[in-house]
Amino acid sequence: MNKLPKSTLWLALALCLAYPVAATSQIAPTMPQAPAPAIGTIAEYGGQTNGASRIAAAPVTLDDLIAIAVAQNPGIKSAAERYRAQQARVPQARSLPDPTVSGGWMGNPTPFSVQQGDPSSYRGLTVAEHFPYPGKLKLQGQIADRSSEAAWWQYEQTRREVTADVKVAYYEYFYDSKAIEITEKDKDLLQKLASIAESLYKVGKGMQQDVLRAQIEVSRIDQKLIVLRQQQDTARVRLNTLLYRDPEAPLPPPAPFPPAEFHATLDELYALAHQNDPGLEGDRRMIEGNRYAENLARKTYDPDFTAAYSYQQRPGMPDMYGATVGINIPVFYRSKQRQAVIEAAHGLIAAQHGLDERTTTVNFEIKQQYLAATASRDLFNLYSKAIVPQSSMALESSMSAYEVGKLDFLSMLTNFVDVLDYEVGYYEELSKYQSALARMEPLVGTELTK
Repeated sequence: MNKLPKSTLWLALALCLAYPVAATSQIAPTMPQAPAPAIGTIAEYGGQTNGASRIAAAPVTLDDLIAIAVAQNPGIKSAAERYRAQQARVPQARSLPDPTVSGGWMGNPTPFSVQQGDPSSYRGLTVAEHFPYPGKLKLQGQIADRSSEAAWWQYEQTRREVTADVKVAYYEYFYDSKAIEITEKDKDLLQKLASIAESLYKVGKGMQQDVLRAQIEVSRIDQKLIVLRQQQDTARVRLNTLLYRDPEAPLPPPAPFPPAEFHATLDELYALAHQNDPGLEGDRRMIEGNRYAENLARKTYDPDFTAAYSYQQRPGMPDMYGATVGINIPVFYRSKQRQAVIEAAHGLIAAQHGLDERTTTVNFEIKQQYLAATASRDLFNLYSKAIVPQSSMALESSMSAYEVGKLDFLSMLTNFVDVLDYEVGYYEELSKYQSALARMEPLVGTELTK
């Protein structure tokens, strides 16, 4: 069997083993995540240009991107403004209706002209105020207040989801970048091996199938690089979109991060989600609001009051003063008040069913991401602690066997390709693991990715 020079083989081995899968100790820790800005301070952040300048340095950290997204993302800003709008409705709902002032005359056709000596002729002014039945204004305020709280939880859900989306896109961007880096290094080495195999074949010391197989592997790596670069561009555009930047804006390479420590049980995650999920909190506020709305609908049977005070000026006679009090009579209760109670009752039941639906959705999402996270964690640990070291040793052994003629070139090349696939697989599973944790964070209200 023809063989490569010993120096070339060990050079190849050194290049291959020069970039093994990084252990945790080899990865620089990221900065602690900065607190997300409160709603009241969103407007204090700079515009899009300022946000773009903050990510000009390389490498970019996840904390930098999250801070920019929270400050610039239009979805978060929109949710914040909806919350402020709902807040402004609370004092309106608790306020009395505007009083009415009316003026008029009785007498001559000329406006405000009275007839002298006629006691029925006068100029008058009336002030009236409508007073809802006691308890109605309070209920209206409670309904508006619960709607405001629900809007705040919608804002919080949007903020958490955008943060999670940034994290997922960042982890995908990190995986694609690492995979491209590893694959390009392996491509360079394979091209050197292919050149050596071709040179040996030309002088009659190698086999043509060795040359063809090496060239095929180089082409296969080119194919992988095309896919990886497309994925990297997609992740970059996704990040730019979440940060409200030009989709084609350049993005520095991602900073490394340590794998998150994750020890929570499924029951603990369920409990956290049921307590902290903003969707559930918002639904609970809507149930309370609908309960108040049902009570308000029942109070529509109680009459409201109208009080009015009048003043009349009569020519040549003493001025007159008067007051009136009126109530509305719910004579059309069959088609109005009764139907309002039925409407409110169905609205309350619908809100309760909405809470049940959200609970089942949260439970499913927690279980799905928990299984994904634990599976990926086991896989990347297996890659880093067993598969990659073992495959690297197998490659070293195969090169030694090839050197002494006990192994053919194709088998040695297969072992080399396996090491490449396993190294890339490690970063893929690490990205999936971090992404699964990030997708659980909006539900449990706790940072799991650090």
